[in-house]
Amino acid sequence: MPIRLPSRAFAPASAAMLLAVLTLAGCANLERHNPSALSQADDDAYCQANGGPQGSAAYVSCRKDRDVAATHEDRMARTHRELAERMLNGQ
Repeated sequence: MPIRLPSRAFAPASAAMLLAVLTLAGCANLERHNPSALSQADDDAYCQANGGPQGSAAYVSCRKDRDVAATHEDRMARTHRELAERMLNGQ
């Protein structure tokens, strides 16, 4: 009994379907791993719980302190990434 291979008419359709699935999967990952959006919600909740209602002086001070800390962490992460790249490239 011979083995029947699928016709070549399905090859372009399956390639297009694969491309669409991979494209959509990439978009789904970008939304889920958006640290900026997560950080904003976390900062707001934290500062409302510990600093007071939005607009109060304590709330504004809390948000400013957390923003400065996040900026420092971003700078440190970028510095470490650049150092690792230089080390891998032998510079």
